[in-house]
Amino acid sequence: MTATSLAIGCIVEESDASKKATADSAALPATASANLDTAGSVAAEISAPAYNVYSLDTAGLGAQMDSLPPLSSDPGFTQITAQSAVAPPRKFPVAIPNRGPVVLQLQVMLDRAGFSPGIIDGTWGKNAAKALRYFRAANGMDSTVTKSLDKATYDRLAAATQTTPTITTHEVTMDDIEGPFLPIPDDVYEQAKLKCLCYSSPAEQLAEQFHTSEAMLRQLNPKVDLEALAAGVKLQVPNVQTPIDDPATRDTAAQRAARIVISKTGFWTQVYDGSGKVVAHFPSTLGAGYDPSPTGGFRVTNISREPTFHYQPALFAEVPDTKPKARLPPGPNSPVGVVWMALSKPHYGIHGTSAPETIGYTNSHGCVRLTNWDADRLAQLIRAGTPVEFQL
Repeated sequence: MTATSLAIGCIVEESDASKKATADSAALPATASANLDTAGSVAAEISAPAYNVYSLDTAGLGAQMDSLPPLSSDPGFTQITAQSAVAPPRKFPVAIPNRGPVVLQLQVMLDRAGFSPGIIDGTWGKNAAKALRYFRAANGMDSTVTKSLDKATYDRLAAATQTTPTITTHEVTMDDIEGPFLPIPDDVYEQAKLKCLCYSSPAEQLAEQFHTSEAMLRQLNPKVDLEALAAGVKLQVPNVQTPIDDPATRDTAAQRAARIVISKTGFWTQVYDGSGKVVAHFPSTLGAGYDPSPTGGFRVTNISREPTFHYQPALFAEVPDTKPKARLPPGPNSPVGVVWMALSKPHYGIHGTSAPETIGYTNSHGCVRLTNWDADRLAQLIRAGTPVEFQL
């Protein structure tokens, strides 16, 4: 495994090892991979100019959520069951509600089709509406329709998802409950003392595995105590398995990205194939204000899984320089999530997150943030040399 030290902010210095990794990968053709270990990734240490960046609600998440009733008293949410979420609508067109079984079913189908709605939570928000918009556009349909569902779109989604049920049964395994599981403190220096920024509970791990929230797992499994899971317990979960998640089919040419396009104002990342068709869509958090994401064309230089996060107060405008540095261990609750895709513009990259519910609704400090599962899926599609274009 090749160890490098990468920088993901906008204002940090890159180590000599990282510069060499970038130079080596830049010398390779687009069809090659650079600096990859046997798992297909680079071991890295990540430095960033900001840590707590989730409070910048630039896309209206707070206002949207405040306008909806709490989940426990929302009739739409309480109607969600494992049975209702697989039943097709009885009549078309159907108005897409704010919450409910139709929303959950649509979110799962869009996710399986490669047009991610972000976290699958049964709520029809901006991320899900954008996913439907771009799925329709990619299939030659009217992309302005995002508040209703017609039969043609439903049938096309069903075909794209191979008509598998949207809810499936998962039997809890020993791997699901063995951990380690650790409570994650808010303080960065307390985090640095941990062995890993791993999941805090089996419920959190399972929710992320199935691209959903713990609240949705509870709704789909009302008789299961998620705080006392044991091997053999059967859970109803969103069926998010796709061909790209299967190692046997992951490396086919049809699944390789010809280029990536990132919208700074649309808050999304999209993958195009060689014919110019959008084959994957991911809601994204991007930089703004003092830390805007770049504009123009770049390329992926390397891919790192389970990176270490290097906290440097000198890089933070809001943190006194006298504060000590810290190295945060890797894990899904790392500020950069489970995977880091470095770009040819120094210190910029695409990465995961410890807060999937914020994706598409907050600002980053310049880099491109996806849910952990979307970052992992994107990393499976691309390679060193894949072109990346930032646009408005």
